[in-house]
Amino acid sequence: MYYPFNSVAASARAGLQATGDVISKRATLPDSNVWEFTYNPAEIGYILISTAMVFIMIPGLGFLYSGLARRKSALSMIWACLMACCVAIFQWYFWGYSLAFSSTATNGFIGNLDNFGLRIILNNDTADSAYPELLFAGFQGMFAAVTAAIIMGGAAERGRLLPAMIFVFVWLTIVYCPIACWIWGPDGWAGIRWGVLDYAGGGPVEIGSGLGGLGYAFVLGSRKEKLMLNFRPHNVSLVTLGTVLLWFGWLGFNGGSALGANLRAVYAVWNSNICAAFGAMAWCLLDFRLEKKWSTVAVCSGIISGLVAATPASGVIPLWASVILGILAGVVCNFATQVKYLVKIDDSFDTFAEHGVAGIIGLIFNALFGADYIIGLDGVTEHEGGWLSHNYKQLYKQIAYIAATCGYTFFMTVLICYVINYIPGCQLRSSEEAEFRGMDEDQIGEFAYDYVEVRRDYLAWTPPTANCMENTQPDRTTYHVAENSTPTEMGSANEEEK
Repeated sequence: MYYPFNSVAASARAGLQATGDVISKRATLPDSNVWEFTYNPAEIGYILISTAMVFIMIPGLGFLYSGLARRKSALSMIWACLMACCVAIFQWYFWGYSLAFSSTATNGFIGNLDNFGLRIILNNDTADSAYPELLFAGFQGMFAAVTAAIIMGGAAERGRLLPAMIFVFVWLTIVYCPIACWIWGPDGWAGIRWGVLDYAGGGPVEIGSGLGGLGYAFVLGSRKEKLMLNFRPHNVSLVTLGTVLLWFGWLGFNGGSALGANLRAVYAVWNSNICAAFGAMAWCLLDFRLEKKWSTVAVCSGIISGLVAATPASGVIPLWASVILGILAGVVCNFATQVKYLVKIDDSFDTFAEHGVAGIIGLIFNALFGADYIIGLDGVTEHEGGWLSHNYKQLYKQIAYIAATCGYTFFMTVLICYVINYIPGCQLRSSEEAEFRGMDEDQIGEFAYDYVEVRRDYLAWTPPTANCMENTQPDRTTYHVAENSTPTEMGSANEEEK
């Protein structure tokens, strides 16, 4: 019998009791009788640590996006990622978990509100539960938070923050929760009924964030071309720091999706590292052929594309297949960064190329290289695997799931954005003047670097000369350019004025 990877049913229904000591406790729960239940402390400890590791990915994304942005919008990206996390946690507690994982829903597409506000969650535990469902709900909540933070890359340097947070709440409710229910819900049409292989979130997390970010950027429109002169990441050290935090958190993301300290978790961690390493080398070599330089940003991009590809596949495919997956993800995602120019969508930080495309590759690899013996390493899950296990029909199931997830995500994201955009006071995009000043000044009023203010004060006045001793007022033209631009932008603006 097949169980969804990230379902409490994987432990509770199968009656799996891991070896070792167990915690035995008697509890009186609201609206229930007194009964005894047991938990495995090793399972609880491992999932708790994995939950904390996934959370580290949120500030990691903030640092990554901040480093990729221009100096004048650096702090706004950190704010957007952290606040998206806060909104996601509230949404998940409020009704998100219930819409995705309520055990009484039977339609296969979306849950109900039986667990609204995480009510009666403890009542779902049984004497066979290795860990409480409340812990599982927290672990899955971090997945939703990471997905919301990734989408914020589509709002870079031009998106207003308050409407973006409204979007996050609505998007998680209408897009993320249904897709999570499809693949992980107790009666999801993709996971339970079809047996689609998606280990840790190639659909809801990676395709959801990649296509969601692309749809958000589509509605926002492109950044002003005259402000894009000499554009480059303002702080590659922050990009590197963010990537390292993401890599660390991803080991909890993929390893913890085995929902226990078992051999499948070990396999998932190894597959994740292999994909990341080979993805980094492939991407870096491709960029070297053009620039003849060993780009640090290229290394970071390759690492992320490899980890994304490993997300749906790390608990499904053998180790040697991860070598192929990492190389292919690095190469394909590198070329996929050019898609935004073909479709004329300013996907600022390539969320579609690095998350959407890599997630699709990982899901297809499950059909080709999925092995039944690896899927069963957790001692619970049973599945026929993919082509490697002679289950050839798995390919069309994976492709159908990919098509449904991509189409639903992009269409609903664009629809949600247009609806929010027409609400008075909730326009998603900032004004051209605000974009010129930078999102830090327009939306936050704080700055990532103190010297920005020093530079502005210093360049806000024109030293007096013999011809202008009587006029001591600041030169507003000089002030305007200096206040709103980085040094490279100042040179470009002065050239335009000339």
